[in-house]
Amino acid sequence: MEEKSQQTKPITTTSREEEVEEAVTSVQKKLRSEFLEVLQSRRRKSHEVPLSVEIGKPISDPMYQESPRPTFSEAMESCPKEENVENFKELLKEENLYLITEEGEQGRLPVLILSTNENKEQKRPAIVFLHSTHKCKEWLRPLLEAYASRGYIAIAIDSRYHGERAKNLTTYRDALVQSWKNGDTMPFIFDTVWDLIKLADYLTQREDIDHSKIGITGESLGGMHAWFAAAADTRYAVVVPIIGVQGFRWAIDNNKWQGRVDSIKAVFAEAALDLGKNGIDAEVVEKVWDRIAPGLASQFDSPYTIPAISPRPLLILNGAEDPRCPLEGLDTPVSRARDSYKAVPENFELIAQPGIGHQMTSLMVKEASCWFDKFLK
Repeated sequence: MEEKSQQTKPITTTSREEEVEEAVTSVQKKLRSEFLEVLQSRRRKSHEVPLSVEIGKPISDPMYQESPRPTFSEAMESCPKEENVENFKELLKEENLYLITEEGEQGRLPVLILSTNENKEQKRPAIVFLHSTHKCKEWLRPLLEAYASRGYIAIAIDSRYHGERAKNLTTYRDALVQSWKNGDTMPFIFDTVWDLIKLADYLTQREDIDHSKIGITGESLGGMHAWFAAAADTRYAVVVPIIGVQGFRWAIDNNKWQGRVDSIKAVFAEAALDLGKNGIDAEVVEKVWDRIAPGLASQFDSPYTIPAISPRPLLILNGAEDPRCPLEGLDTPVSRARDSYKAVPENFELIAQPGIGHQMTSLMVKEASCWFDKFLK
C-alpha cells in the first residue's frame, strides 16, 4: 500500500507575527517580575501597608539641595500653553496630598496635582512629571501649569530624599552613602520607581482621569525614573524620558562612566575608600551600582528595559554631546527597541539634539509636548 505523504499546515505570516509577539510579551513579563522582586527585596513584609491618601498643603518654601537655589528654567517656561483660556488662574485647581506607599518617613510620597475646573464630567489624560537631582516637585510648576491649560491633569512628586522628603542640603547624598554602607535601601532610581507604581495605583482609582491615557516624563534623574517606571508598569501609556537614558554597562566597559559618577560622586568616593582603592575606577563603579541599584548595569540596563516599554509610545530625548548619557551607549538599546517596535515603528523615536550636553532644552520640552498631544489627545 502506497504511503501517503504527510501534509503540514503552512505557517502563515500572521501566525509567525503572533508567535514573535507572544515571545516578546513573555520576555517583558519575566523582566517586570524580576524587577519587582528586586524592589521588594529590601522591603520587609511587616512594613507593607495599604495605599492611603492624606491631604496636604501648598509648600511655600520648597527644599532645593543646591546652593544657590535655582530660580528660573527657560526651557520649562517655553512649554506650549493654551493661550485662549480666560481667567486661567481662577480656573486652576491645585491639589496637595501624600500617598502612603510603605512604612517609614520615606514611605510618605508628596504629590502636587494641577488641573482646571472645566469639563468636570469628562475624563482627562494625565501626565506625571519628575524632577532632576536636588530639585523638587515645585520646580516643575511651569510645566504643570502649561499642561493643565491644555486640558491635562498634571502631576508631580518629590522623589526619594528630595523636596519634602529631605531634611537638609545633603539628605540625598547621605542616603546614597548609607545605601552603599548598609545595603538596605535603593535611593538611586529604584525606590522612587516603587513609589511610581503606587502612584499608578492611585491615579487609576481617580474618576477624573482616563486610565488608558497616563503619560510619564522627567528630566535627568527624573528621566531615569520615567524610563524605569514605564518598563516596570504598563499603566504608564506614553513615555518621554529627557536626558536620562544611558547604557550603564556600556559606560563601565568603555571607560565612559565619569560623567554619571561625578553627578553623585560622594558614594563612589566612599566606596573607593572602603575597597582600599586610591581612587574611583570601573570596579568601584560596578560594585556601587550592584549595591545601591541591583541589576542596573546588568539585567535591567537599557538594552533590556527600553525594549520592554514597547509597543507603548516612547520618545527618548537626549543631547548629542551628553557626557552622562553618551549617545554611543544607546546603540544597542535603540537597535533592540527598533526591533521590538517593528509592528508600530511610529511609536518609537530617539531625538539627539546636536551640540547639547546634559541639558534639557526648549526644543526637548516642545518635542515632548507634541509627543504627548499626538498619543494622549
